[in-house]
Amino acid sequence: MQRVTGVNDLTAAIDAARERGLEIAFVPTMGALHDGHLSLIREARRLTSFVVVSIFVNPLQFGVGEDLDKYPRQIEEDSVKLEELGVDVLFTPTVNDVYKGNMEVTKHAGHIGEILEGAARRGHFDGVLTVVSKLFDAVKPNYAIFGAKDAQQVFLIQQMAKADYPNIQIVVAPIVREESGLALSSRNVYLSTEEHSAATLISQALLAGKAAAVSVDQAIQAAETRLLAIPKAKLGYISLVNKNTFEPVLDGFKGQALMLTAVVVGTTRLIDNIDITF
Repeated sequence: MQRVTGVNDLTAAIDAARERGLEIAFVPTMGALHDGHLSLIREARRLTSFVVVSIFVNPLQFGVGEDLDKYPRQIEEDSVKLEELGVDVLFTPTVNDVYKGNMEVTKHAGHIGEILEGAARRGHFDGVLTVVSKLFDAVKPNYAIFGAKDAQQVFLIQQMAKADYPNIQIVVAPIVREESGLALSSRNVYLSTEEHSAATLISQALLAGKAAAVSVDQAIQAAETRLLAIPKAKLGYISLVNKNTFEPVLDGFKGQALMLTAVVVGTTRLIDNIDITF
């Protein structure tokens, strides 16, 4: 595995792969890699034989008071995992490598970026889209692989790619969960044993909502009742959106929907979602 920091070295490695006739699959991450990330890399390897992974904790997507400073960073441990999976290039840029001294937002998420996670984390998705666009410009991949847990983020990246990067195929890999049902997240390391036990109830609440999906209102009520009962937790939101537009749906909706929730357990904000067909 080749580990590069500068964009010039990254470009040289990718150009060499293209000269060999290889397509490029790209998995952008913020590190602290868990089995969910590793599943994205396996999907990348299934698509093509040349895989690039980036590790970059993007300051532009963290708001005031969020966990930028304490976000888990374990680059050496991550490197070992990536080497074992046969990743070809690990790109670990500095903030200056990515932003070149200009931390201005260059991509805007629009209306969908202002609801749900966007309402709780103002400017978050503008920061996400800005860094993803810069990484796309640097890597120029054929495929970019993202996890379904960050459903709103994935939707917005798909919209950006459709408009600005039509040659990049966005691949969405399924959520990876513990046996308990808890969706894997780098932030799970913040949870105490008691909080971890409480967090496992989030996925159970979503399943209860899906089981009650006779109507939109009944599905939300069933999930919300379970979520509000989780000890040491505070419900951020529970919502059903049209999977194709990400607009909230009302009773009487027919089609593919996503039930999404954000729950703060202790001091850790966790998100999850589940597909529901009405």
